[in-house]
Amino acid sequence: MADSKKKFNIKPFRQHVPMDISAAGNTWEALANAIDEIYNRNASQLSFEELYRNAYNLVLHKHGTLLYDGVSDKISAHLLGTVRRLQDIADSSLLEEIATTWNEHQITMIMVRDILMYMDRTYVPTQRRRPVYDLGLHLFRITVWEHPRIQSRVTELLLSAIASERDGLLTDDRSLLKANLGMLLELGQADYSNVYERDFETQFLGTTQEFYRQESLAYLSKNTAIDYVSKATQRMDEEKDRASALSLPSTTETQLHAMVQKELIERHARTLVDMENSGFAALLKDDTKLQEMRDMYDLFARVPSSVDSLRDALADRIKADGKALISDQEKGAADSSAFVRGVLSMRDRYHQVVTVSFREEKRAQKRMKESFEDFLNEDARAASCLAIYVDELLRTGLRGATEAQTTEELQKVIIVFRYLSDKDVFEAFYKQHLAKRLLGGRSVSDEAERAMVSQLKAECGYQFTSKLEGMFNDMRISKDMRDAYNTHKRSDTQVLSKKVDIEVDVLTNGYWPSQNVKPCTLPPSVQESIDRFSKFYLEKHTGRKLSWQTSAGSADIRATFGTAPNLRRHDLQVSTYQMCVLLLFNEKNMLTLGQIRTQTQIPDMELRRHLISLCTPKHRILRKGSKGRGIISDDDTFTFNVEYTSKLKKVRIPLVKESSVARENTGDTLPTVAGDGSAIPAHVEEDRRHLVEAAVVRIMKARKMLHHNDLIAEVTKQLSTRFVPTPQFIKKRVESLIEREYLERKDDDRRVYQYVA
Repeated sequence: MADSKKKFNIKPFRQHVPMDISAAGNTWEALANAIDEIYNRNASQLSFEELYRNAYNLVLHKHGTLLYDGVSDKISAHLLGTVRRLQDIADSSLLEEIATTWNEHQITMIMVRDILMYMDRTYVPTQRRRPVYDLGLHLFRITVWEHPRIQSRVTELLLSAIASERDGLLTDDRSLLKANLGMLLELGQADYSNVYERDFETQFLGTTQEFYRQESLAYLSKNTAIDYVSKATQRMDEEKDRASALSLPSTTETQLHAMVQKELIERHARTLVDMENSGFAALLKDDTKLQEMRDMYDLFARVPSSVDSLRDALADRIKADGKALISDQEKGAADSSAFVRGVLSMRDRYHQVVTVSFREEKRAQKRMKESFEDFLNEDARAASCLAIYVDELLRTGLRGATEAQTTEELQKVIIVFRYLSDKDVFEAFYKQHLAKRLLGGRSVSDEAERAMVSQLKAECGYQFTSKLEGMFNDMRISKDMRDAYNTHKRSDTQVLSKKVDIEVDVLTNGYWPSQNVKPCTLPPSVQESIDRFSKFYLEKHTGRKLSWQTSAGSADIRATFGTAPNLRRHDLQVSTYQMCVLLLFNEKNMLTLGQIRTQTQIPDMELRRHLISLCTPKHRILRKGSKGRGIISDDDTFTFNVEYTSKLKKVRIPLVKESSVARENTGDTLPTVAGDGSAIPAHVEEDRRHLVEAAVVRIMKARKMLHHNDLIAEVTKQLSTRFVPTPQFIKKRVESLIEREYLERKDDDRRVYQYVA
């Protein structure tokens, strides 16, 4: 048992034998020789494992300072030799030599770093020294780069090479430029210095700014704006390509592009817009320059603030063209329909400009809309002209059009309608024209009429079109009423024996435009027919009242011309007023204006208009005694023209325009506040007063108390679908409501209103 037990031998610890200074010196000499061999490109003969162990032992035995300082001195010695070689090299080879030297130095420092890896991990952090690789780059900067015969020459060569590229000359391989710039960047990063910014970037940006400032001024003085845009675009693309090829840092690239954009675009933006014959403002006048304008927009879009110049030019051009249309309309060179066609043509053209040249930019679309609104809402002219244009469309313009064509034309109308702020003025004029079309049976089709109302309803809501729809409903009910009356007449032999047959449209007073014209004196036979219809209608609808609008009716009468036996008969389609006038000539062959007025009680201006219509060269049913187109006095005579001839059996006698008779308003037009076609109709102005007051009361009833500015904003918002009231207009209505004790001012703040229950 005793022999089987194991024996343990306990040996004393070996004492740590430190490396003395002599051994450390020998070890460093071996490492120094190895570094020399690495510099001489003989690294393949070295044992990196042995070198690493030597460096490890030096650091381990507290000789790190010897090793670190020795490496620093050895690198500096080699770099001094490099400087002596580089300082005498010719400029033509300097960039290449610098790039090669830098590349070799990097390779050397990587190998040295690998050998001294243990020192980097232990000695360097504790002693707060630079890592070996960074030390090598630091020494390269202060020894090689900052040498007076190297730094200034290399910088100058770099800037010269870039300048030569800009001048279109062939330069050395860009890889040399990229290598030298990469060297500066890495040198700066290694010791957190600003060597790249100090020795290259500042000078590079400065020379770039001066170059493009001079070139842009010179080029712009000798070339068109279109050529300049192409040149500037080319230059900016070149700079972008160069920055990418040279791997410039993002900070430099950002500053470079901003500087080039400022010199090429921002500094000359106003000039490029206003330049005679080729600037953006001039291009807007030419429909064929969409591509050129788009190129200019693409250039300006690089500096977003400069695009405002293009939008301003677009807005100014639209306003100028719009004012020219208004001027033509005022001078009489263009009628109302021509004015609207001009607006539509403008809109199509500038919509194309915004779509193509501005690439459908939202802000450009907004400026275009605002510009159209600006000149169209100077007065009520546009609303009046648009209503007349729609009237022409629905009378004749859409005849033979397909449903798709009709929809397209009406949508164009809605485009202009959207620009109007005085939509209630358009409604008033449109309602007047619609009434004439419905009562005269002059519409192209009921479908087109209803399609227009549907478009307006979709745009402004049911309240806007409720009266228009009521007018259509009245026409439908009137048709049923006529059928019932015709049935009644067939059953009444006394009625059938009468010669005059009438067709009556019964209209609801609130839906239709009010005429406020006193009925004229009708011929007895016609009056008898009216009385019979009134009796029939009022028996069926008790409690109602009929007010006859003789100014809006029409009649078919048979007239006999010539002398026996060569008599000619024509059926004349005339207005009710014209019928009353012509039937007087059954009694007398000649009558004066005063006699006709006395016997018919037709308003003077309307009588003159209808008489002139019967005396036109094409339809000379009556002969006027005085010369000239107008009617001079009550003594002017009119004689029935028995010699009148026409190829047509049925002849329609059109009315001359009111402007041909008199400049003042008549019962057939909408009276206006200012007395001209561009002012707001008087009854529309009255409706506005009621609408504003109703809106104010409605808002104050809900809010109880409100500041003046808030009330103005709320009222404007609520009424904007019909019209845009001015703050002054709203204030007047508020004052009126205060006087009538609907509202009162707050005692401690006069700009705050309170609702009075």
